[in-house]
Amino acid sequence: MSDSGPGSAVTVLLIDDHAVVREGYRRLLERSGGITVLGEAGDATAAFDLFVRLAPRIVVMDITLPGSSGIDVMRRMLGHDPRSRVLIFSMHEDAIFAKRALQAGACGYVPKSSAPEELVEAVHAVAAGERYLTPSMAQKLALGDLSADRQRAEGLTGREVEILRLLAGGQSVKEIAQAIGVSSKTVANHQTVIRQKLGAGTAIQLLRRAESLGLVHTA
Repeated sequence: MSDSGPGSAVTVLLIDDHAVVREGYRRLLERSGGITVLGEAGDATAAFDLFVRLAPRIVVMDITLPGSSGIDVMRRMLGHDPRSRVLIFSMHEDAIFAKRALQAGACGYVPKSSAPEELVEAVHAVAAGERYLTPSMAQKLALGDLSADRQRAEGLTGREVEILRLLAGGQSVKEIAQAIGVSSKTVANHQTVIRQKLGAGTAIQLLRRAESLGLVHTA
């Protein structure tokens, strides 16, 4: 990670699997002043390769990526350089995703539904060595209950939580495999482990566990 002086621009690596979304982030960050986007990546492998080559001051990354999850990539980055600063910018608004990311070493978590200026504020805060959560996410984390289901969920990995959300949303094993860039067998194995960890013997029980964790959203 490059250590720029206080007056230099904050260098950023953007990681998201949608090129149009990355372009929007780039424009937002660079027009705010004081931030330079060094590069972009759309999958886990390219993300880590660019991270090593460009040594950005901040990594702005989604959790859901083809191949390895964003949290797995972040762990690799921290293993390569423990000083790395990663800001998760994700579509997931559930507190359990933010908690997993922070536990894995993220310096901040901003849902994509947040106002644009919150992402800019978060980048500057993380660059200054602070941790950043949007007020809404901080409140969700503070109010997280200690129900039996939530205690069971403590044992789920970030990828397992992601797959549980997709299963609860009605997606098939094949659809989930295509969405996250792994094999159907891998998703099926994750599903088995998730059921064991949550004590859910049936699909209905699994759905109820997901509902209690806030992973099922109705229109």
